[in-house]
Amino acid sequence: MHPPKHEIFDVAAATNTDPKGIVRAVDVYTVRPWGLYMARPTPGRAQFHYIESWLLPSLCLRATVFHFNPGHEREQDYYLDIGEYTRDGDRWHGVDHYLDLVTRTGRDVQVTDIDELLAAAASGVLDPASAQRAIHTAVRTVDALARHDYDLNGWLATIGMILTWRDA
Repeated sequence: MHPPKHEIFDVAAATNTDPKGIVRAVDVYTVRPWGLYMARPTPGRAQFHYIESWLLPSLCLRATVFHFNPGHEREQDYYLDIGEYTRDGDRWHGVDHYLDLVTRTGRDVQVTDIDELLAAAASGVLDPASAQRAIHTAVRTVDALARHDYDLNGWLATIGMILTWRDA
């Protein structure tokens, strides 16, 4: 089992260091009191060519829109990574806690990678407190989405988090 993936978002340098240590240029960073928006190209990816993400530390979520290449489209609106997202000045850090949620506005949300979370917790690469927090985050998020017709932007707007997206 692989350890949790770490990522760095350096606003001042306009870079994003992915879990493999590859530093990529960022087109846009937007800092809000409740989160960080990032938009950047994804060179070398067959499935998608551009990514937009909001880090939402208080919710333990990263909300992402993938701009898929033709032939790789997926039936999803938002991909939510559950993890720990923190700010240290101009640098933000993300630690993925394995569980992911895939949303389809007005329809549903799917919880994925439960097997990875359980394997990480069983092998000790994820501590029990982080595993428990990931499960609580997933349940709380699924509940909130269900109460808002699976509309991520609608739910977050009710708690003062107005997300903006490139094509919206």
